[in-house]
Amino acid sequence: MESLLERMGVTYHWEGDVRIPDLVLSDTTDYHIGKYGHMRHSYLKEHRRTLFSIMLTNETLAKHIADIDAACRNRLDTIIPAMAKQEGVTEELKAADQMEWVCRMSSIKNRA
Repeated sequence: MESLLERMGVTYHWEGDVRIPDLVLSDTTDYHIGKYGHMRHSYLKEHRRTLFSIMLTNETLAKHIADIDAACRNRLDTIIPAMAKQEGVTEELKAADQMEWVCRMSSIKNRA
């Protein structure tokens, strides 16, 4: 008796005594995901389970997470220099007092 998956064209291979379907992802891009992508992944998995499952099934989850990570990094690349300029954290401060510069830049990064 032919199963529904076999009628749809799914092929199988044997591993021991078990038949495993030969499933292949259509999107095999290797996305680089950083801190903010991982945070988005955790949020979707914990708080938006339905959306997470839909995106995982549609193979759009990895691209979405990579896009979110890139957008966050781009935004930080804009915000941090603007905050440093506004607060007077300059190269002159770095040359004069490195520890103060590091302290203030760390504060800016944490707030951003």
